Amino acid sequence: MLVIPAIDLKDGQCVRLRQGRMEDSTVFSDDPVQMAGQWLEQGARRLHIVDLNGAFAGTPVNGEIVKAIAEAYPQLPVQIGGGIRDLDSIKFYVDAGVSFVIIGTAAVKDPQFVKDACAAFPGKVIVGLDAVDGKVATEGWADVSELTAIDLAKKFTDCGVQAIVYTDISRDGMMQGANVESTVELAEHSSIPVIASGGVSKLSDIVDLKAVANTETGAGIMGAITGRAIYDGKLDLAEAQAYCDAIDKSRD
Repeated sequence: MLVIPAIDLKDGQCVRLRQGRMEDSTVFSDDPVQMAGQWLEQGARRLHIVDLNGAFAGTPVNGEIVKAIAEAYPQLPVQIGGGIRDLDSIKFYVDAGVSFVIIGTAAVKDPQFVKDACAAFPGKVIVGLDAVDGKVATEGWADVSELTAIDLAKKFTDCGVQAIVYTDISRDGMMQGANVESTVELAEHSSIPVIASGGVSKLSDIVDLKAVANTETGAGIMGAITGRAIYDGKLDLAEAQAYCDAIDKSRD
């Protein structure tokens, strides 16, 4: 299981939001490229980037910074979300060296777009499902739909989606622990590997997720994204990844 550090970009800075609210942000760095290097040094094997301005604008806004990160650290796979709602945006990021693009709002509003993206850019597409009480939210978390995360995930079976990033908005940035129950439920009902997000704030959250990562049905949990906790020093990225690796090794 991968422990994936998050870099959220707002106005060119590295920030964290609480519960997806743009007005409730904390700036952690004004040099996102340097911050990416810091996580690489601590053993990150993948980086999760969100273009927050892009998510609200509906088109990439901080794309040049993402490109700079990908160029600076070609050995570090990057997954990027926020404002990706057409094939041109995906092409920009893929050409820039980004490993995966995350389709969020567009996946809910136009599931066919996900299938088209998978066909045009095989092996590059991740779907981002943000949920409140199991219901999917869109437009940078501003709107909550009646669609459940499990129902939406099922729409993308067999089209080549590489992973589903599942975020519990009520937990995001609140340092209250991951919603293990909902994440496992999705992982059990999905043939696509799940990446947990929202509330991963201490080593015990990683321990809890790792304990249920290999589900009896479904594709299981392949990773956990963490943000505020690694910036605040509540979670040691290197220690968390080493723990997951040790468990995997013991099972081999």
